[in-house]
Parts: sequence; C-alpha cells; structure tokens
Amino acid sequence: MTTGSATGGGRWSGPGTPVPAGSATLLPDPEPRPIRVPIVSVDDHLIEPPDLFEGRLPARMAGEGPRVVELPNGQEAWAYEGGLYPNVGLNAVVGRRREDWSMDPARFEDMRPGCYDIHARVADMDIAGIWASLCFPSLVAGFCGAVFARSKDPDLGLACIRAWNDWHLEVWAGTYPERIIPLQLPWLADVAVAAEEVRRNAGRGFKAVSFPEFPSHLGLPSIFTDHWDPFFAACQETATVVCLHTGASSWAPVPSPNPPFELLPTLFPINGFLAAAEWLWSGVPLRFPDLAVALSEGGMGWVPMLMDRVDYVVDHSASAEDHIRWPEGMKPSDVLRRSFWFCSIDDPSLVVLRHTIGLDHIMVESDYPHADSTWPDTQAVLSTTFAGVPEDELRAIAGGNASRLFRHPLPEHDDWRAP
Repeated sequence: MTTGSATGGGRWSGPGTPVPAGSATLLPDPEPRPIRVPIVSVDDHLIEPPDLFEGRLPARMAGEGPRVVELPNGQEAWAYEGGLYPNVGLNAVVGRRREDWSMDPARFEDMRPGCYDIHARVADMDIAGIWASLCFPSLVAGFCGAVFARSKDPDLGLACIRAWNDWHLEVWAGTYPERIIPLQLPWLADVAVAAEEVRRNAGRGFKAVSFPEFPSHLGLPSIFTDHWDPFFAACQETATVVCLHTGASSWAPVPSPNPPFELLPTLFPINGFLAAAEWLWSGVPLRFPDLAVALSEGGMGWVPMLMDRVDYVVDHSASAEDHIRWPEGMKPSDVLRRSFWFCSIDDPSLVVLRHTIGLDHIMVESDYPHADSTWPDTQAVLSTTFAGVPEDELRAIAGGNASRLFRHPLPEHDDWRAP
C-alpha cells in the first residue's frame, strides 16, 4: 500500500507510535476578540469531512472514491486507490494544547470542529474577527488537486475533482456565502478540460482556483511552455484568480539532506520568491496581462529584493535573444506590481516596505487551522504589526484589497457580530 502527504506528493512513513483516540485535549472556546477592522483572510484551510464524497460521485464509482478508514493503531486516514493520506497533526492544531501538537496523524475527534464543520468554522471566524475566508484543501485532494490528477483511473480522478468542487460550493461556501470565498480545484491532467471547468465554475460563482506554483515538480508541463495557456486564458476571461500556495507542488528548496523540520516553514518565503520569479520570466503575465496571480503563505519581505533584481537583470544580464518583450514604458517590477498579489501572516517589515511592494496588492491570512495560524488573535496581530499605519491603508491591507481582488463584499458594519 502506498502512502502520501497532505500536499499530494510526499511520502508518509507509516502510522508510527499509536496515539490513543481522544488523547488530545481541546481547550475551551476563547472569548471573542475586539474587532479593529474587518479582515479577509486569503489563506486558510479546511479539513475535508468524512462524508464529503458521499452521494457526489457517479453511481458506478460510489465505492471507489476517497473514504476515511481507521488504522490498526486507532489513527485515521483517507484511503484512495490503494494510498493512505493521513490527517497530519500540524494541519489542525488550533484550539489544542501546545504539548499535544505533533506530526502524528490526528483523528477528527481530536480536532476543533471548526476544522471540518462549516457552522463551527464561521463561529471561529467570529471569535477572531475574520469577516471572510478563502480556504484551501488540506488532505486527500492536495493543495491543488494533484492527488486526483495522478489517479490510476482518470475518469474517477475527474469525478473526484468535480465532487470536491461541488461540495465546496454547495456546503462550505454555500452555507454562508457572505463569509466564504469559493475556491475550486483544477483538473491538471487535461488542460482543455481544465479550461472548460474554470468557465463552468465561474458561472456557478467560483472566484479563484488553486494551481501548483511549480507544475514540473508534479510531473506536469513546465510553466515555461505554452501548455497552460488555454487554462490561463479561461482564468483571465472569467476574472478567476490563480492562487499559488506554497507547498502545492510538494517541493521545498532544501539544499542539504536531513534538515530539521523547522527549516521547512523557515523557507516558505523562498518558495514564494522562486515562484514569482519563475512566473514573471515565463511570460505568462505578459501574454495574459489581466490575469491575477495571488501567492499564498509565502510572505512578502522578499518582494522588494525581487523587484530590484529583475530590473537590474534586464539592464545588465538579459539574453540577446530578447524572448520576453516588456510592455512599453514598463519594467519587470511594474509587471510584478500589476499582476501579482501577496499575503502575510505576520511580517513586521511590511510597515516600511508596503509602498515599495504596492499597498493595493498586500493582503493578510490567518492560516487557520495550521500550526502557524494567528487564530484567535488575528485582529491583535494585525493591529500590533501595523500600529501607526494610516486608517485607510490598514483597512486596505486587512480586507479591502482582498475584497476587490476576489469580488467579495465587505460587511456593512465593522462589528458584524453586534446585535
């Protein structure tokens, strides 16, 4: 039996040390935090509930779809086409004692219900003062649907993608449409079908699509080819935001073997830097000037350095082949400011760098329910980090920019929890 990570490309070494069911202690609900400004978090995660695929696959495939199974040691995992995809512990630790955090697979009963139940999720958003949320997958689908794209049975894989999207639109976003921004998963195995799905899903209300930041690391055609152009054309045509989440390609820039775990999250911004650089030099933002690309969980302290470097390269080291023609009067840094959006969990350096990056392209995230989440203190983190920033700028960063990009209205009143 093969195994896989939550991002859809790694390997899981096995159940390991048994973890007794119900051994994790969930803390009491925290008190609702004061609301300074409405927040739109553009990078949160959902834990797929066990019944997600029930009744959503064609009848002939009903017994072949992903399902949650109990392992001999009492842990739980998703099973799909002979592979196991565990509920990795650090993916769902909000509301748990720090001493209970681990990489060991977690049972649903050991998670805060807001991880997988939309009613509880919105209640947790209210506690933290988060008005709206864009939620990526966490488990069996992979961050961008890569697990299903590699299905042995492509028809089953496509059916699973459609089932996931249906559930996300109808249940996760549809139950509280004013609070959840609909995010779809693409069908990476066929670019023509992927483009058709983007157009169909845009008509149903989806505003964004999750896509691998480095497709070639998933065995897919490189971003430096024109293979994906029909997909990008569909996204541009429908104003569907292309979201590149760090780790979606199951790759990290780790140069040496056997690193400690802490190195991986330390390098998340390097993933963001590399992704933005590759996408810029691929020419995609030039062929599709109205395409919006949002980088998730990569921070943005590196953005000014990239802007400086690409402009310098054009002036000093650019190839004589001139394979990329920048728009008249624009430098590569101008294209970055136009076509890319960036998000931050907590980057204090942004106070100094915000205008260099481009104030209207900065957004925030809470990363609920992962280990580095700011929940339930997202409001306090934002207020502390941006203390002294003018009110209009704070509101733009907290939610205004995301509201504009994803075409998702802000609340009529700052404290929507008030009676």
